[in-house]
Amino acid sequence: MAKRLEGEFDYIIVGAGTAGCIMANRLSADPRKRVLLLEAGGRDNWIWFHIPVGYLFAIGNPRSDWMFKTEPEPGLNGRALSYPRGKVIGGSSAINAMISMRGQAADYDHWRQLGLTGWGWDDVLPAFKRLEDHFLGASDIHGTGGGWRIEAPRLSWKVLDAVADAAAEMGIRKTPDFNTGNNEGVGYFHVNQKRGRRWSSARGFLKPVLSRSNLRLETNVLVDRLIIQNGRAVGIRFSQGGEAIEARAGGEVILCAGSIGSTQVLHRSGIGPQKWLSQAGIETILDKPGVGRNLQDHLQQRAIFKVEGVRTLNETYYNLFKRGWMGVDYALRRRGPLTMAPSQLGIFTRSDPRRDRANIQFHAQPLSLDKFGDPLHRFPAITISACNLQPTSRGEVRVRSATPDEKPFIAPHYLTTEEDRQVAADAIRVTRRLMKQPALAPYRPQEYLPGPSVGDDDASLAKAAGDIGTTIFHPVGTAKMGTASDPFAVVDERLRFHGIERLRVVDASIMPTITSGNTNTPTAMISEKGSAMIIEDAR
Repeated sequence: MAKRLEGEFDYIIVGAGTAGCIMANRLSADPRKRVLLLEAGGRDNWIWFHIPVGYLFAIGNPRSDWMFKTEPEPGLNGRALSYPRGKVIGGSSAINAMISMRGQAADYDHWRQLGLTGWGWDDVLPAFKRLEDHFLGASDIHGTGGGWRIEAPRLSWKVLDAVADAAAEMGIRKTPDFNTGNNEGVGYFHVNQKRGRRWSSARGFLKPVLSRSNLRLETNVLVDRLIIQNGRAVGIRFSQGGEAIEARAGGEVILCAGSIGSTQVLHRSGIGPQKWLSQAGIETILDKPGVGRNLQDHLQQRAIFKVEGVRTLNETYYNLFKRGWMGVDYALRRRGPLTMAPSQLGIFTRSDPRRDRANIQFHAQPLSLDKFGDPLHRFPAITISACNLQPTSRGEVRVRSATPDEKPFIAPHYLTTEEDRQVAADAIRVTRRLMKQPALAPYRPQEYLPGPSVGDDDASLAKAAGDIGTTIFHPVGTAKMGTASDPFAVVDERLRFHGIERLRVVDASIMPTITSGNTNTPTAMISEKGSAMIIEDAR
């Protein structure tokens, strides 16, 4: 028999990640509403959640990462990938790249063209602005005074400046701001930091309101399933400290657990494709074929080039004096390499001139390593990663059983379409062309990965993309927003679940198509809009 939390909550929010922290902030602003926020991870009381370079220690650590893995991917020549997800208040915003990126106006206008009223660029821009406290100040594009702090990076690198000049020599314009609606160009990324410290959604939106008497946060909670009665979500069943607990909602249950977590909760609740649920030994409550399908992610090809005559982080790291100075510089001034996001310089361009907008994004880094968690290389090098911003491959997420702590089946199906393989091949060609520009000639770049032995034909480059491709940690789309006529739609344009009353999904899983850039800021916008809809609909 499950213990029951006393009283009834107006709102139960599952997941205190990027979306959940914003949702809790907005819904608890009304002191008459009781809000329960459930988080599977713990508090962010670890130094590496706050020092920007801490992602190196947080990703791949069971304290902070769910340690998911994909299935072996045919498109990656049989390789399985680690699939990091944040396991802490703030969710993946506590371990991610900190890059503030909205995507392109055309992404959202496409959503509107799918029949999703209220989701065009002009509709979402006010929500982006309300969230922000932007270092550029208030304007037609940016906002100030919000909980989402955005700053310029606190260091630059000569070698990355040269990469930017090389891009300009290829005809790519330099831009001071990728977030105007058109991100085509080259420049340094803006970051979610404040004076050299990571700025997660927990710091910006949850911690400032935890003193509210009507907001209750429970951490280290493993949500089992939704409680559904007569086609209506009325509560949540979860475990905490080995004890089974139920909480009841008089208003709405809101899933903010992300493309992986929200899918798991729905499947364990008997909501999803009947065939999948039967295979997992779960009774079907609602046969919903779209739950867990439509998984989209950005796959990057990590090209590495050795360089000469210019500083990179590789040799700095192995110099004990310089490494010690990095710590001193951070302690005294909150500057230096410890403030680095994983990627500093960005390039948005087209994989071929026939594209109508930028469709590949480069992440340029003054360092190289075999993979996250491995040591840096002992030779000076830079990494130039290109990812396909608008992939056409679609994957799936599903539970293996009804057991809440069993890791899910994740199959992104990377490079399964001919178009994606062509873009991957073209992106490597663009990378090679970039590195041959005159601005980089003084540093004599030599291709280390994929390597000079890889030919320039489509087949060789597509195979190389499969060998060096890795996730950039942007899973979206597994509970997609769509009209009632779409058999795979999971929620409507107000994020209400098709077929179950008083249930909404408000996180990255509702994206019908992935945005053209890093997905954390769009997830924040989705929660900002979603919370406003919930408040409006309750009136």
